[in-house]
Amino acid sequence: QVQLVESGGGLVQAGGSLRLSCAASGRTFSSYAMGWFRLAPGKEREFVAAINWSGDVTYYADSVKGRFTISRDNAKNTLYLQMTSLNVEDTALYSCAASYASGRSYYQGINEYSYWGQGTQVTVSS
Repeated sequence: QVQLVESGGGLVQAGGSLRLSCAASGRTFSSYAMGWFRLAPGKEREFVAAINWSGDVTYYADSVKGRFTISRDNAKNTLYLQMTSLNVEDTALYSCAASYASGRSYYQGINEYSYWGQGTQVTVSS
């Protein structure tokens, strides 16, 4: 299995940027497709972005497309989420997730991921 630890969250003003990281340990990081999800108060967990094992296939929720960028460095066993033009609606607990996969596969569904980190809080002030 793989263990995931997120970092990089914090308090930022609207219009600002943050870069989240997800450090993986355990089994080979490159064996997994990865995703970012977020959970805001009073809402269900929401898909944000996904990436295949090699990093050449990415997919985004419409709400973040053009503002967020998902990437990975398999040599460093780390997943990233670069967030720009943040707004108050982006305030949430952001979690990374891993799913054993190969090829061009990536996933949007919560139930398609087997491993989850505990999350890092992002708060955007107006």
